[in-house]
Amino acid sequence: TQGTLRGLHLQYPHAQGKLVHVLAGEVFDVAVDTRIGSPHFGQWTGVVLSEKNGYQLYVPPGFAHGFCVISDTALLAYKCTDHYHREAEITVAWNDPDVAIHWPIAAPVLSKKDEAGRRLETLYSELPKYATSGHLTSISE
Repeated sequence: TQGTLRGLHLQYPHAQGKLVHVLAGEVFDVAVDTRIGSPHFGQWTGVVLSEKNGYQLYVPPGFAHGFCVISDTALLAYKCTDHYHREAEITVAWNDPDVAIHWPIAAPVLSKKDEAGRRLETLYSELPKYATSGHLTSISE
């Protein structure tokens, strides 16, 4: 429903690429680079996805994903490159000041999991490491 915000989620290991599109309604969809050592670490991009514009967003492995609903309701669909692994899930704070996403809502409706999201600076040992080869590696490699 309108004002609902989910994210920022990723999993590592078992990093997922996600192709996201909206079947009904409209959302502001976000991807954040969480790969330690990436020249774009902590940077984000956001786009409005809607049933009307038909846009899709690909969120690469190693990036956190989040969205907020800006229409009355919305229905999203994902295609993922790996299965969901609860034990590998990481939640980055939606309002991390170091990421500074410009969400189009001021007081979002959050789940308990999203309320408990952590700042990127506290997650370094859990995040994937950037590799110029295009593959993700663990921080210990």
